[in-house]
Amino acid sequence: MRRSDSKWFLTRVKRTIYDHKMIEGGDRVAVGLSGGKDSSALLYILNIFRRHAPFDFDLQPIYVHLGWEVDLEPLHELARSMGVGLHVEETAISKIVFETRKEKNPCALCANMRHGALHQVAKKLGCNRVALGHHLDDAIQTFMLNLIYTGRMDTFKPVTYLDRSGLYQVRPLIQLPESTLIGLAKREHLPIVKNPCPVSDKTKRAEMEELLNEMARRYPDLREKWRAALKGSPFWNLPS
Repeated sequence: MRRSDSKWFLTRVKRTIYDHKMIEGGDRVAVGLSGGKDSSALLYILNIFRRHAPFDFDLQPIYVHLGWEVDLEPLHELARSMGVGLHVEETAISKIVFETRKEKNPCALCANMRHGALHQVAKKLGCNRVALGHHLDDAIQTFMLNLIYTGRMDTFKPVTYLDRSGLYQVRPLIQLPESTLIGLAKREHLPIVKNPCPVSDKTKRAEMEELLNEMARRYPDLREKWRAALKGSPFWNLPS
């Protein structure tokens, strides 16, 4: 953390939650855990917010198991430390994507199936909201992907209502740069489960990450300028 107050990010997350009414009293929030630092940081931050929020709500961490062999004990331990249980939803997504369908560009199908499984189990467990660990860098990279590959100026929203499932999908970390989550994960020793996907580092998003980092080296305040631009745009429609 570069700022003197190591918890400065909590103020930004709280503001994001309150501005968008992401979480309210009585909610049961499914937290999608992937095994990466972002989702572990999301659960950690939401647990802190839960302790100090002026209303009560429940957290339900969920891991969608794609079918590869992974050690999930670190995620179970993280959940137990917060007084909640981790639900592991078993699927055959990896086999369907890579063996049955043999997708040349598997990421889109995999993401759709993972989200579908997450939403289905969230409903089954009585949740009305699903929280994802997307951060500011993810929002910028999605904007760049849409602009470069589809010619559209768009990125994902802080809150999305999912008609098919009746769930609200929320992104409480959307105003935090990735570097903040990296620092938090290191300082708090948050668990990271290695991603066994064979194409995890060979995606278009990985290209955008490299491009964004290259631009930020030349223009160090680029991320904050981009955040300010998104706040004042129809993409997020955040109050100033």
